Amino acid sequence: MSTLQQHFQNLHLIIQRGRTQASAAATVYALETYWYLGAYFSQQLSEKTYGKKVVQEFADWIQTVEPGIKGYDRRSLYRMRQFFEQWAAVDWAFYNLDNMASLKTLPRNFESQKIVGPVDPQLPPIPVPVTQVSWSHHVEILRGAASPEERLFYLLLSIRERYTKQELIRQIKSSLFERQMLAKKTLLLPEHPKKDLLADIFRDIYLVEFLDVREPHSEFELKKALIANMRRFLLEIGRDFIFLEEEMRLKVGMNDYAIDLVFYHRELQCLVAIDLKIEDFKPEHLGKMNFYLELLDRDVRKPHENPSIGVLLCKSKNDEVVEIAMSRQLSPMLVSIYQTKFLDKKLLQRLLHDWSEEWALQHNVDL
Repeated sequence: MSTLQQHFQNLHLIIQRGRTQASAAATVYALETYWYLGAYFSQQLSEKTYGKKVVQEFADWIQTVEPGIKGYDRRSLYRMRQFFEQWAAVDWAFYNLDNMASLKTLPRNFESQKIVGPVDPQLPPIPVPVTQVSWSHHVEILRGAASPEERLFYLLLSIRERYTKQELIRQIKSSLFERQMLAKKTLLLPEHPKKDLLADIFRDIYLVEFLDVREPHSEFELKKALIANMRRFLLEIGRDFIFLEEEMRLKVGMNDYAIDLVFYHRELQCLVAIDLKIEDFKPEHLGKMNFYLELLDRDVRKPHENPSIGVLLCKSKNDEVVEIAMSRQLSPMLVSIYQTKFLDKKLLQRLLHDWSEEWALQHNVDL
């Protein structure tokens, strides 16, 4: 490559960076516009300053002022009102971008943002997290998430995982919120230096609807399908997972042993071994995984890394059998199941409700 071509490539990088920054700035300005329009209509309609027909009247009027302008029809304006009212109701002083499901407290440090001009300058400023995803992301969250906690979960997850719109739609459709909440109640969390993070990283149920595997299928077919769809699998398990190797070979004496899938998790700073089972969980599965984890920690783990974690990914499991089998388990290990079809959201919600009631009874807490 010539020196001139290198200069041209550097200039091209500057242009690309500028485009990205301009696009991000445009998103923020658009969201601010929708926020303040929504706030204004919410305020005026709640105070009955105007009747509801004023929304349609404004939609008609703006077309006379700026003929052909898009995105300000009656339906869109009501969506902006909903957008404002849903996020304005969130207590933004209490959220944690790195630990979304538990929503631990963080001090608020948002800059005050007010508009000027004839619109009421006392309208509340738009919270910074709301500006971190596109309007189309917000539309999908408002359309697909029912509760404030669920909406906040998908917003913060979209920020952290950098979801595209289609990736977000898939996660909502896959009932990720319910599955993550169930994991916090059903996963038996092992002792580990990063134990507090495990319930937010691992799940009780993994959805692999993107696999083209027939029923019944072998463990080999399941593994090959996961390898062939690794990008989608990483979307399901989380982008902090880095795929290292399939059939990782480990030698003991004269014998070779192979682990189905081995990942590295950036935040946990440890190796994660996944052993695939196309049958129900059985207690004897633990012995094999214990052996794998010991080999990984002896021969593969680096000095600065945390102990390896094992995940038994089974076709199904009985929670009572898992609890008894793991009662004396020492190695960091979790038992999850995989599903090849989208789950019934109402069934998951009912399971989550049942688990919450059971937990409340055990801890003598009113829900």
